[in-house]
Amino acid sequence: MSNLQTVQEMYAAFGRGDVPAILQQLSAAVEWEYGIAASDVPWLKPRRGRAAAAAFFKSLGAIQIEKFVTKLFLEGPGVVVVLIDIEFVVTATGRRVVEEDEVNIWHFDAQGKVARFRHRVDTQQHLLAWRG
Repeated sequence: MSNLQTVQEMYAAFGRGDVPAILQQLSAAVEWEYGIAASDVPWLKPRRGRAAAAAFFKSLGAIQIEKFVTKLFLEGPGVVVVLIDIEFVVTATGRRVVEEDEVNIWHFDAQGKVARFRHRVDTQQHLLAWRG
């Protein structure tokens, strides 16, 4: 399976709520949300390892996703970039986040596992929605 197909399958698994299928595609030492500073926003915290990535999916329990559309998949050597439109409400605050062209970046290792992942989002919008 190509890296592009792997990412497409992971989004399909996300749509089904099949987190274990996603975790199987991650390297044991995956860097989740690499390259960002620590944040109060639970779904935007830097994490390392499969168990920590699983905690990301658990953190999504704090939001209610109302729209999630993968619009474009771009593949290069060892990387897949996905543009997503997403709308969700932070349950605790009732605040809405609307992201057009959110960027998800998936880096793969030589074994075809995800080694690094990052959301490129409007972090200020997420923080304001989280804090209320």
